[in-house]
Amino acid sequence: MNVMDFFWIFLMISALQPVLSRKLLEAARQRMIAKIEKKRDSRVIVLIHRQETMSLLGFPLVRYIDINDSEEIIRAIQLTDPHVPVDLVLHTPGGLVLASLQIARAIHRRPGKVTVFVPHYAMSGGTLIALAADEIVMCPHAVLGPVDPQVGNRPAASLLRVLSRKQPADMDDETLILADVAEKAVDQVRHAVQELLSDKMPPEKAAQVAGLLSEGTWTHDYPLTADKAIEIGLPVRTDMPDEVVQLLQLYPQKRPGGSVEYIPTPYRQHPSQKGLTGI
Repeated sequence: MNVMDFFWIFLMISALQPVLSRKLLEAARQRMIAKIEKKRDSRVIVLIHRQETMSLLGFPLVRYIDINDSEEIIRAIQLTDPHVPVDLVLHTPGGLVLASLQIARAIHRRPGKVTVFVPHYAMSGGTLIALAADEIVMCPHAVLGPVDPQVGNRPAASLLRVLSRKQPADMDDETLILADVAEKAVDQVRHAVQELLSDKMPPEKAAQVAGLLSEGTWTHDYPLTADKAIEIGLPVRTDMPDEVVQLLQLYPQKRPGGSVEYIPTPYRQHPSQKGLTGI
């Protein structure tokens, strides 16, 4: 071999290395998902958005819950027998209310148990999804967040407070329109949260918690720790399985092809009622 042969071999290996690394990482994720499913007798669905990932040109790549995510998660749920438990791993800053509510309602209507795991954070729309689960498992350091809606990049609850302190004659038309939309948005989210909590606590308590989370009690990025979530009445525990934490570590960067991952086969409950089978 001459020098040019070594050069071309080096070039080919360099070109293939990122592809091979990605394939190995994806295989490791699938193995860990399968390991958790076997241990817990469940369907595992992963929804992870990495905000810290950088794009090709150096600009932050913003990832959030969108319609593609809701389509994929609902599809995964449809592929799962209604009585097979579902474990949803969340790591997200939030996203569209529409997409988050679609996922939350699909979870809420399942007869089988749904557990949401939050190893690090599930803010805003992520919290909305977590509220639909039968139980939420958080690491001691993990956080949820308020679900107060945002209108025109402004907190809806703050727009309503401005409206209550000023006369309409002193406000421009755009502010009045935003305040009207804000009132509807807060009311819609409050009722949605109350609906999601309706099977977990008495109606009066569900209404109280829904108001606390949706009406601007805290800033939108306020971290609700596991202790605080338990204090306000959410079904939270902190015995996070090590495998779930290890799974999160297998998502160090943005993956091509989407944010949701699961083993894409229908799951049916075993006739003995003591397991599940993939078809």
